[in-house]
Amino acid sequence: MSSELSAALHDFAGSDPAAAEELLALMTRVHLERGSILFAQGDPGASMYVVARGSLKVTRADAQSRPTILAVLGTGDVFGEMSLLDANDRDATVTAVAATTLLELSRARFDEELGRRPDLVRALLGHLARRLRSSNDTVSDLVFADVPARVARLVVRLGERFGVPAEDGSLVVEHQLTQSELAQLVGSARETVNKALARFAAQGWIDVQQRVITIRDQDRLRAFSS
Repeated sequence: MSSELSAALHDFAGSDPAAAEELLALMTRVHLERGSILFAQGDPGASMYVVARGSLKVTRADAQSRPTILAVLGTGDVFGEMSLLDANDRDATVTAVAATTLLELSRARFDEELGRRPDLVRALLGHLARRLRSSNDTVSDLVFADVPARVARLVVRLGERFGVPAEDGSLVVEHQLTQSELAQLVGSARETVNKALARFAAQGWIDVQQRVITIRDQDRLRAFSS
C-alpha cells in the first residue's frame, strides 16, 4: 500500500494500522481506462472513492452545459464522501485522465460498519472540515493572488501530486491536461496562463511540452507563489 493511500485510509479509520486494514477490506477495487467516466453530474451518489493509482479530473457543467474543470485527483485523494451522508445526486463529473485504480466504499457498507465503528463518523467529519479549509484556500487564491502566482502554485501542486524525479534532479509532471483545463484550474484565460508559463520557462524554472511540465526549480516557483 502506498504512503498516500495508507494516509487516506487512516484518515477515516484512525491511527490504528489494523483499523485501516479493516476499512480496506470493506472496499472494492474499480479500474478505469483513460477517458472513462466514473460518474456524471446528476448521477445518483452512493459511494466514496480513494484513488489507489492514476489520476482523474473533476468537471462541472454550467446551465449551458459548458464544462469547467474543478480539480485534478491523484493517489491518496478521497472524493464522493458526501454520498456517505446524503442521497443527493453527484454535483460533478469525474473522468480518468490516465489508467486509474480506485477503492470504493458504498454507503450501504459504511452504514453497516457504523454500528461497530461509530468513530468513522468523527473521522469523516474531520476529513470534511479539512476539505472545507482547502476550499477556503482556493477561494483566497482567486481573490487575492494574481494570475502568475496562481499558475506557479498550480505547477507546484501538480509536481507534488504527480511529479516523477528525473536523473538530472528535475521533476517531470505528466499532468495530461489541455491548456484550457490548466487555465480553468486557476480561473483565468488560456492566453494569460500561457504567458505565465512562458515567463517561468524563460527564467529556467520549468520546461513546457504538450501536457507535460518539467520543473527545474521548484523552490523558486514556491517562493514566487507565496
